[in-house]
Amino acid sequence: MAAGMARCFYGANKIVVMMLCLVLPAAVPIAARKSPSQSASHKTSTKDTARDSGKPKLVVILVVDQMRGDYVDKFQQQWTGGLKRLVNEGAWFHEAAYPYAATETCVGHSTISTGSFPASHGMIGNEWWDREQQKEITCTADPSVKNVAYDGAAAPGGGDPAGSAHGSTPNAAGDSAVRMLIPAFAEELKFQSGVGTRVVAMSLKARAAITMAGHQADSVTWWDGATGLWQTSSAYPQAPFIAEFVKLHPITEDYGKNWSPLLPESGYLYHGTSINAGVPPGYGATFPHPLRGMPDSKGPDRAFYLQWATSPYADTYLAHMAENVVDKLQLGRGPGIDFLSVSFSSVDYVGHSFGPRSWEVQDELARLDRDLGEFFTHLDKTVGRGKYVVAFSSDHGVAPIPEDLRKTGIDAGRLNLEEVRNRIEQALEPFHFAKPSVSRIDGAEVYFTPGTYAKVKSDPHALQAVIEAMQGAPGIARVYQAEEVDDRPATRNPIHAAEAAGFFKSRSGDLLIVPKPYWIWDYSAPGKPGRSGGTSHGTPNYYDQRVPVILMGAGIRRGKYYDAATPADIAPTLATLCGITLATRDGRTLREALDDSQSAEAASSSQTRSTSDAHTSDR
Repeated sequence: MAAGMARCFYGANKIVVMMLCLVLPAAVPIAARKSPSQSASHKTSTKDTARDSGKPKLVVILVVDQMRGDYVDKFQQQWTGGLKRLVNEGAWFHEAAYPYAATETCVGHSTISTGSFPASHGMIGNEWWDREQQKEITCTADPSVKNVAYDGAAAPGGGDPAGSAHGSTPNAAGDSAVRMLIPAFAEELKFQSGVGTRVVAMSLKARAAITMAGHQADSVTWWDGATGLWQTSSAYPQAPFIAEFVKLHPITEDYGKNWSPLLPESGYLYHGTSINAGVPPGYGATFPHPLRGMPDSKGPDRAFYLQWATSPYADTYLAHMAENVVDKLQLGRGPGIDFLSVSFSSVDYVGHSFGPRSWEVQDELARLDRDLGEFFTHLDKTVGRGKYVVAFSSDHGVAPIPEDLRKTGIDAGRLNLEEVRNRIEQALEPFHFAKPSVSRIDGAEVYFTPGTYAKVKSDPHALQAVIEAMQGAPGIARVYQAEEVDDRPATRNPIHAAEAAGFFKSRSGDLLIVPKPYWIWDYSAPGKPGRSGGTSHGTPNYYDQRVPVILMGAGIRRGKYYDAATPADIAPTLATLCGITLATRDGRTLREALDDSQSAEAASSSQTRSTSDAHTSDR
């Protein structure tokens, strides 16, 4: 009887279970169900990230100097290597842009590195006016250290390999990250990981390599365009593997080569000759470009070095140097999480010279695509596919060459800063201020002589006269006072907010210039010959702010995302992947691009996920 009752009880429970199976799905809230496309997206993402559910063994940050965000849209169909792989396999944040005004190299790299904006990290420009010393200093200048070339010779201060041609001059001091006020992601990783983390950074530019590495690193390498020497500073350890590489592979091997088009003529979008280009000495306005210095050069000289930097050969050299470092240090194969940063500068030099609507920029990126393809293949073989993560971005965009744009009827030009200075001095003449009243105008930043700005502010008529005189200059849209942007005031005006995000009181100017769209900075003396060709950047306009942000590899869910993002989001996202905490941040973790396990750890509030793998037609 007991057995019969048991059978009866089992049969009744079986019926109840069957009824529950039929009823419960209908009781699940509609919002919790997944659509077929979501399910497909989840399956694809799981498959893609199943290779390694743990932390990456190597973090790689690649920065392409002056790469506009729309270059990916325009040129990706011609890519077959590393850039194409980033788009196809990575999480591409299509609308990523810097939200601040000072879109320059030092600022962008510091933002990527720290996850914060200039108002926090303090790097407001490639250089700024030091009020105490009453002189201009570069962002990496450090008088307490010395630069050392890898051939053992003393080396000049950092600055820009191209010198003043691109708006920066070398400094007399050595170089370090002493002026960056927040630790970089790389040094936080090294400190918090506990053991075995190696940090390596390299670029043609001191300010690009140093800011990515931070204050502590195992190897920081940059290049001097005057001497052609690779160097570091006493702030960082000497790297014998770099010394060995540059000795075995001198860049003088590229002397005498020609830079010719890689693609067929039909593959280029624009005319073969840039309008009003500002080419390096010895270069012509059209392909091919010989790397032979000046016509009377008898060997590698400063003209050759600038030509080399303004060519794909420099990017190829950096890619090979990075591969060598991966091998020599066995990055990604040690006990900790290693870090490698490479900043490719040549797109910046090419873009300044030939403009964004040029064969040269398109060709430079096509060749970089090949270099990065080889680099990723090397990482696949040495570190292991799925064991490293790559963050790819740029430090700023660039404006079209104004003379090229003016052909279409659009207002564009060159905002002459010496004319602005003269207007200020003339406006203050009736008020009998001591001359000069202005110490320096550096792009948007206007610095008055000591005590002058306080007097100007105290006299409403003098202040009004100055601002009206400035706003009457060709190319100026608006002038802000420092007090209007200090402490990041709440505002719905994106330009006002951009000026505030880039403002650091002790370093920024007393007045801030907002140029009209498509007006670029001009430092030449009025009426005298200066750098009248080429183009520039450094404004709050969107063509300067919008850049690529792409993540690829371990822990990343590939897809095309349209949520708001900035390059300041890179460091917080990498910190989440690596299990560390940043000192401070203005960016956010890009949770929508993390795989399921990482996303669950990063989630603190519900966010809407953007387009994912289901949108394969967008790639």
